[in-house]
Amino acid sequence: MITASELAGFFAAHAIWCLSDEDGLTPMVAHQRGNQRDMTRLVHDQVADAVEAGKQRLNANPDNAEDAALVYDGFVTIEGIKLDAVIVELRAYVSPSSQATLAIPYTPKSTGAFRVHRPKLLQWDDCEDFDMNAVLGAFFDGVAKHEKGSAVWSATLDESR
Repeated sequence: MITASELAGFFAAHAIWCLSDEDGLTPMVAHQRGNQRDMTRLVHDQVADAVEAGKQRLNANPDNAEDAALVYDGFVTIEGIKLDAVIVELRAYVSPSSQATLAIPYTPKSTGAFRVHRPKLLQWDDCEDFDMNAVLGAFFDGVAKHEKGSAVWSATLDESR
């Protein structure tokens, strides 16, 4: 789950970078085999169809990946408040039943001040064999490896939410 989390962090930072320039994000599936990383944008007429296709791809693993992450624009409710969020679903196929999902709440650019908020762990299923702190640390290592995304993340971080 460590390498899956690092992959997820890298592409979450990519999503934050994209969202800082424009409102909206094309869903994407990132996958890794060895040192090779690839990303596929999921272009459909409806965003919900793209996300569903991404979830199916994540579950089926047609790329025979070792790790994968589905990244899309969605919402998360925190303390009764619905917030825009980058949703990141990750899989480590070495442990296929393990599933983790993070939400990175953000304030959209259209409000006048793009802001990134603290990530929230939404799902941690069948992950007992993994150290949650190490997985989250790897996520932020991945964020740091995306030069432009990590710069935006750092410059716009608002930990009030």
